[in-house]
Amino acid sequence: MRKKNLAMASMAAIAALTLSACGGSTDDDGDGADGGGDSIRIGIKYDQPGLGFQEGAEYTGFDVDVAKYVANELGYSEENIEWVSAPSANRETLLETNGVDMIFATYSITDERKERVAFAGPYFVAGQDLLVREDDSEISGPEDLEGKQLCSVTGSTSASKLQELHPGIDLVEQGGYADCLGLLETGGIDAVTTDDIILAGLAATEANQGKFKVVGNPFSEEKYGVGLNKESDQCEAINEAITKMIDDGAWEEAVSTNTDGTGYEPSDMNPPEPDACA
Repeated sequence: MRKKNLAMASMAAIAALTLSACGGSTDDDGDGADGGGDSIRIGIKYDQPGLGFQEGAEYTGFDVDVAKYVANELGYSEENIEWVSAPSANRETLLETNGVDMIFATYSITDERKERVAFAGPYFVAGQDLLVREDDSEISGPEDLEGKQLCSVTGSTSASKLQELHPGIDLVEQGGYADCLGLLETGGIDAVTTDDIILAGLAATEANQGKFKVVGNPFSEEKYGVGLNKESDQCEAINEAITKMIDDGAWEEAVSTNTDGTGYEPSDMNPPEPDACA
């Protein structure tokens, strides 16, 4: 009896190994655009209103809208998208370890980042700008900030560079942009600075509508790209999808929807042209 039990156990083990070798694993690494599965993992910000924002089981924002459009063009319906939180500090690691298939998260294309990851796009060109109170008629650009208080998040290079150009600016740092907006509303500061579409997204939230406006005088350029693993073969297809979204009007509609009531006019911008894939 003991020999019979051992033989049956051996046969079961061999069967299990055979199933595993034939692809019976439930490991998620097979899912996504490059793995040929039925779902795709897309990294976004979860805490950036108007761009990538999670509220319960719902995900909203311009980055989310572009990601949905691109995914659909690649053959993935919205139900097949697995959203993954992609904070700025984790983006390269997520792509390098195949934790996501692609990232739409205000991800600026830079030469330094290209050493570790690849990019499709850009799908948006942002510029550093200022957010002021709706009734403010004095501040129309950085030159008007001399002697005034400017807020940005702690460690922001954009705010410190602006202060270098205009030493008379009093820089106030906060842990998050929500804290900056609280000070702006109560008069504790005079303006907030970061990328223009981020400012517009913050101002467009239900709680902030009608309180703030984007000055509309950008003084830098940031190209938002779709982050990819260096081994990905999706760049060309993603660029085609972005171009189609721009051509059929869905891109401008997505910008307008997510920045409504903030003075931010996408019609004044030239839509981006995706770069050639490396």
